[in-house]
Amino acid sequence: MIIRTIRRFLDDRRGNILPMFGLSLIPIMGLIGAAVDYSRANAVKSKMQAALDSTALAMAANAATMSSSQLTASATSYFNSLFNASATSGVTLAVNYTNNKGEGPRVTVTGSTNVKTQFMGIPGFGIQQLPVSAMSQAAWGNTRLRVALVLDNTGSMADDGKMTALKTATKNLLDQLKASAQQDGDVYVSIIPFAQTVNIGAANYAQSYLDFTEWERNTDNATKQCSGSGRNQTCSTVYDRSTWNGCIADRGNTNAPASQNYDQKITLPTSATASKWPAESDPGVACVQPMMGLSYNWTAMNTLVSKMVSNGGTNQPIGLVWGWQSLVGGGPLTVPAMDPNYNYTQVIILLTDGLNTIDRWYGDGRNQSSQVDARMYKNSDGSGTCANIKAAGIQLYTIQVNTGGDPTSTMLQKCATSSDYFFLLTDSSQIITLFNQLGSKLSRLRVAK
Repeated sequence: MIIRTIRRFLDDRRGNILPMFGLSLIPIMGLIGAAVDYSRANAVKSKMQAALDSTALAMAANAATMSSSQLTASATSYFNSLFNASATSGVTLAVNYTNNKGEGPRVTVTGSTNVKTQFMGIPGFGIQQLPVSAMSQAAWGNTRLRVALVLDNTGSMADDGKMTALKTATKNLLDQLKASAQQDGDVYVSIIPFAQTVNIGAANYAQSYLDFTEWERNTDNATKQCSGSGRNQTCSTVYDRSTWNGCIADRGNTNAPASQNYDQKITLPTSATASKWPAESDPGVACVQPMMGLSYNWTAMNTLVSKMVSNGGTNQPIGLVWGWQSLVGGGPLTVPAMDPNYNYTQVIILLTDGLNTIDRWYGDGRNQSSQVDARMYKNSDGSGTCANIKAAGIQLYTIQVNTGGDPTSTMLQKCATSSDYFFLLTDSSQIITLFNQLGSKLSRLRVAK
């Protein structure tokens, strides 16, 4: 009897809804809590991803020149400044720089952490934290890039540490460009030091593209050679052109029509005297280091930069036109053929610390000459070397290092490809910072997830 009564009690389902509902609340609340905790974890993951993306891009600028420990320390500091880890139990960051052939240079930054749970830690679930991880990769590679560095080597560059800073900045930039090349030839660089003249190399003295008319008029390096005797004797003066120092002045003449302004063009010399490059005839004019055409001989380029010295007046037009010439070839410069299967970016970076003071025809070497400026950019119609370069599709950066309180160069502003391609620096150290930024920009950084 008692057993039948107990059995009927257990089989009776009336009035059980409330206990059953009470028991079901536990998993329901657990699931709601889990949704909240997972939502919080996803929010942390999104913030981590954004911080990792920014960190990877920032580190790529100098990754090639940093040791592994330096890269990790710098990345950690940068990441921590962006990521709020208050909801986590600490972040582990891994940073890796690679430059594998066929893949190109890249920085990979991986972050992992644990997000403390608010609901899933209750009894029955026992999950105290949720793991979160994310990865970002900054890959860069200017598949085909050609850069002409037109660098002021005038006397005033010796002031305020400008030449020292320029050498450091240029070498850093060369390191960045080298690192961005997946293989030899992906990146070519030319270096054109300039003052009043440029140096194309003394070994070219016998080339037909040179005009020695003025040089021979002013040199003492000549001998008289005679044949015959008495009234039949004939004599001629023979000039020793091998004594020429390699520097040339602006070619052409000031009265030529715009179509024949050879100092503003890269037209190859013909038999016409005005089209040839004139050997500098004044022995008192400073002769800078010989230029280097497009190359990926990074060691030789660094050696050239190390040898640069400050001397002479400022003639930006001759440096600029030879920067352009180095990208297309001609005279002593040869240019590797472009592969039709690739796109090419051509860039000229012109850095100068002063205003134009002298060229072959105008200026005194001390005061600004608007006539020299006009060879680069003519205010009345916008013509000149700068317009010709931009019309050729070449990107033109202009940089004025103004540590002496000179007026800002309107001409350099107008010469730049656009307003954001002109930079005014007031301290020598800014040269290093800017060149690092330009190196990153030229490398075409992109985030690859």
